[in-house]
Amino acid sequence: MKQTPILLATSNPDKQRAFRRLLEGLPLDLVTPQDLNLSSVPDEQGDNHHEVARRKAQVWSQTGSMLAVASDGGLVIPALGGDWQSLYTHRFAGDAATDADRVDALLELLRPYRGAERRASWTESLAIAHRGRVLASWEVHGATGAISEKAPAETQSAHGFWVFSMWEFPQLGKSYRQLSPQQLESLDDHWFRLKELVRRFFQGHFVTSAV
Repeated sequence: MKQTPILLATSNPDKQRAFRRLLEGLPLDLVTPQDLNLSSVPDEQGDNHHEVARRKAQVWSQTGSMLAVASDGGLVIPALGGDWQSLYTHRFAGDAATDADRVDALLELLRPYRGAERRASWTESLAIAHRGRVLASWEVHGATGAISEKAPAETQSAHGFWVFSMWEFPQLGKSYRQLSPQQLESLDDHWFRLKELVRRFFQGHFVTSAV
């Protein structure tokens, strides 16, 4: 069967791996920005994750002249109210902040809170576009865990996302980064839910008909 190319619209290796798991088994040829020597990254403009994901997919699909899959997500921490916006999970401590800076800043924000007050969940939006036209998009809300009360042993991550080492699931005794695929599925993880939606989309709207 002919493989249709699709651009994994991110330079983050962890996110690329998530996209690969999301699309495995589909008649798609998975291409990264590195494969095409693409270095430009679209501005993360939008009032919410859904808007940002759709914009990313639009811009990357135009840049790569092919299908593109993009996502945007963030941590939801109800106890912090207006002091925290999931949209700025990566940037809340400043554009120049290191992973260690981000960990310290979040621990300081949560210092007055204990137990269930530290609960946190994840929101992820995902979009598929072709040459600037969004074909489909979704937003899902994932499992609920809690933010640890101390910094994890490893706060620097060259290949992933800083908060996953301090977002813990006490019932499993592990951080999100330590969970196995089976444990993630048992928690109704956001990526497993998105995978079902994406497969349903491609099964009902075969790739070649979309492009």
